Amino acid sequence: MRYTYTHPSAMTDQGLELATSGGTRFHVDEPHFFSGFVENPHIVARGVLTVADYAAKRFYTPVNTVALAALDPVVTSTPEGLRFESFSSCCSAYARLDVTDLDAQSHQLGVTNVDINTPLREALATVTPGSPLHLTIADDALHVTTMDNALEEKKVNLPLRWVKGLAESQRMSATMTLQQELTGPEATKFITSLPGTSTPNSVSWATPALRGLRLASKPLKGAVCLPGPERLKPLLPLLPYVTKLSAYSTESDGSSQPKSSAWVVDLPGARFTVVLSPMKTRGFSGEGSLLMSLISRYAADDADLVSAVLAFDPHIDISHLAAETGLTLDRVEDALQVLASTGQVGYDLTLGAYFHRPLPLDPNMIGKLNTRLSNAEELLAGNAVTPLDGYKDEFTVRSGSNTYTVRLDDDAAAFACTCFWFAKYKDTRGPCKHVLAANAFRESARE
Repeated sequence: MRYTYTHPSAMTDQGLELATSGGTRFHVDEPHFFSGFVENPHIVARGVLTVADYAAKRFYTPVNTVALAALDPVVTSTPEGLRFESFSSCCSAYARLDVTDLDAQSHQLGVTNVDINTPLREALATVTPGSPLHLTIADDALHVTTMDNALEEKKVNLPLRWVKGLAESQRMSATMTLQQELTGPEATKFITSLPGTSTPNSVSWATPALRGLRLASKPLKGAVCLPGPERLKPLLPLLPYVTKLSAYSTESDGSSQPKSSAWVVDLPGARFTVVLSPMKTRGFSGEGSLLMSLISRYAADDADLVSAVLAFDPHIDISHLAAETGLTLDRVEDALQVLASTGQVGYDLTLGAYFHRPLPLDPNMIGKLNTRLSNAEELLAGNAVTPLDGYKDEFTVRSGSNTYTVRLDDDAAAFACTCFWFAKYKDTRGPCKHVLAANAFRESARE
C-alpha cells in the first residue's frame, strides 16, 4: 500500500512538523489535523521515539529471511488527544502512545501515516524537560510551500501486515482483563530485570511476587504470559516517568497455554500500551481470530450499516450502535470486526472500549488481506461442502483432490478438521479454510 508525503517530517525552530498523507484512496492537499503544544514535551518526545523504536525492532527473524523494518507509525487525532501506533517489524509486538495533555490551537479529527525519519529522531532525542514542544501535523505554512512546489515528496509503504495486525491485536485485547498492577518503582525494577534475549520458543510467565512480579517457567493462577520478555525492553527510556504498570490477559491457571498479553505504562499526560502475540515467532498478522466473524453471511452488510452511523467519537458505544441500526449486540460486534479487518477499529484496554481509526482502505481488500477467507469463499462457490449430519455439526469439504471432515459445535466456538493445517495448529491460529466454509454453509442452511 503506497502512501505519499508532501514533505519530510522535521524539527524546526517553530516546533515538530509531522509529514502527513491523505491516504491511498483520495488525494488531499495538506490534511490539517492538529497544531498545538504538548504539556510534557520530553515525555511525549521519548514516547514517539519508543513507538518508532518498536517499528524498527525485529524480535524474531526466520531462517533464510532478510530482516526488514518499517518506520512509519500511524497517528490518529481525536477529541481526547493524539494516538501514535506501530508494530515491530516481525509484527509480534503492537505499540501505542496515547497523548492526552495538549494545548491545542487547532484540533481536528483525522488519521494518517507519519514519517519518523532519522533527522527527526535525532531532534526528538534532544528535547529536555521544560523546553516547549509545538507539534504540528501539516500546518498552513507547509501548505503554502506546497503550492509553490518547494516541498520534497517522499513515498513510504504502510505494510499490509500492519493492517492485519491492527485487526488481530484489537480482537485479542478485547478478551483481556486486568491481572496485575505495579507502582512506578516496581515497574522499573521488573522491566529492568527482564532478559535481553530469549530462545524462539521459550515461554515465561510473570507471576506475583512479594513486591512486584517475577518470571517463572510455568503458569500459575494470576500469572501473565510473557514469552519473549525482551519485547518489553524498548520501554526502558520511559521508565523514569512511569507512575504505574498494568498487565492484562485472560485468566491463567496451571494448565494455561502461551497466549497474548498487554502491558500499559501510565505517564504524566500520556500512556503507552504494548500488546504481545502469544509467541515472538508468531506475528499478529497470522492469528486468524477474526475469520469466523468475517465469513458470516450478514457481516458485510451489517458493517456497511454500522459504518454509516459510526461517528468519529473517542469511544465506540456498542449499545448505541445496536439501537441506531436495529442489530443485535452480537451482530454489531461482528460488524465491528469486519471494520477492524481493514484497520478501522482498535481497542483501548485502559478505557475498556473500542475506538475508531478510519484508515482510507477499500473494504474490498478484506479478501486480499485474508487468504483463508478468500479460499473458503471459493470452496463455497464450488459446492465443495456436503453435510453429514443434517446440517448440524459434521461436514465433508472437498479441496483439490482431497476430502476432509469438519466437525463444529453448535456456535462454532469449538471445531476440528482432518486437514494437515489443523493437525499442525489446532485452534491456536483461528479456523482453517475448510472449517470456515463448513460453518458458512451451515449458517446459510439454517435460514
